[in-house]
Amino acid sequence: MIGEGRAMTVINIAARAFLPTRMRNDRRRQSGSAGERILQERYGTTQRAQQFYKNQVTGQLTPVMQQFIQRMEMAFIATSDSSGECDCSFRAGPAGFIKVLDSHTIAYPEYRGNGVMASLGNMLQNPHIGIFLADFTHDLIGLHVNGDASLVTPARMQEFDLDIPECGHPGRRPVQWVLVQVTEAYIHCSKHIPKMIPQSRVRHWGTDNPRHKGGDYFGVAASKVAAAQADPLPVTASNRLVRAMSSRLSRSAYDLARPREHPPLPG
Repeated sequence: MIGEGRAMTVINIAARAFLPTRMRNDRRRQSGSAGERILQERYGTTQRAQQFYKNQVTGQLTPVMQQFIQRMEMAFIATSDSSGECDCSFRAGPAGFIKVLDSHTIAYPEYRGNGVMASLGNMLQNPHIGIFLADFTHDLIGLHVNGDASLVTPARMQEFDLDIPECGHPGRRPVQWVLVQVTEAYIHCSKHIPKMIPQSRVRHWGTDNPRHKGGDYFGVAASKVAAAQADPLPVTASNRLVRAMSSRLSRSAYDLARPREHPPLPG
């Protein structure tokens, strides 16, 4: 974490500069949404909710929260597009892959993925982001971090002097960074968080190998091939070629989906 005054000022200015103008002065006057308050009133939980807002919700990261974030190896990312269509995704890396710039700003790398860019695409339309981090192995506690996201190139992140290590493996090199201006942070209670035992595993960073990515684990490709074969096309020369290709795809999907031991949960 950067601790020097001038560097912090530069980062704060830069972080705010990346945010859409409408977000910079849009500071929430009270905790919770209008929908939350409607349901709290309906179910008689207003007093309990107000106590939680007062004691546990903060507009910046406490020192303990900052330390917690820097030792996490995974996070769940929630975004939505301009029409409110939601997406929840998973991000992982070595401890410290989420950088804490200061009490109001964090950043995490985007590594090479499937090319869809669902989360990043949503951020271009709607900067609101929700991040959930959980300690499943020691303290069994969770942290919610909400804020406004913006996309930053790796070259621009280097200008922040965050001591980001160079990585020789292409799959470990960030293709983008997500800079998050924190607007709200609060605890997730421990009572339902399961305890897990970490195990080492080989991570195939940036791979396109279907087997290393999970293959057709849920059978989507195989089901689409089966549906196409169940709805036969008129017999023409071009459709014979389509059927031959479908047959090959079906055999490939079968090979990928062939019963095998399930891989261990991601570390």
